[in-house]
Amino acid sequence: MPATATKTKIVPLGDRVVVKRAEAESTTAGGIVLPDSAKDKPQRGEVVAIGDGHVKSDGTKVALTVKEGDSVIFSSYAGDDITIGDEEYLLLRESDILATF
Repeated sequence: MPATATKTKIVPLGDRVVVKRAEAESTTAGGIVLPDSAKDKPQRGEVVAIGDGHVKSDGTKVALTVKEGDSVIFSSYAGDDITIGDEEYLLLRESDILATF
């Protein structure tokens, strides 16, 4: 692949949202440095792509309430981890997002 290759863009479908998970804390509040194996995966991140909405039972489409760039908090076991190139993302449903901040 040439060095000038364009970055792959992921486009989620329906009510799916792609989130870039926040970095895990590397030290505790007391100053203890944590190895990678002891770090918990954060339950927060930034929305990088959204689907076009979900379809209601009557056939109407409802737009998602989150938008690209939103900082969100999501369920701890929500979604699927995906890797594109050397970047890791989380693909989840909008309903798995608990809050924005």
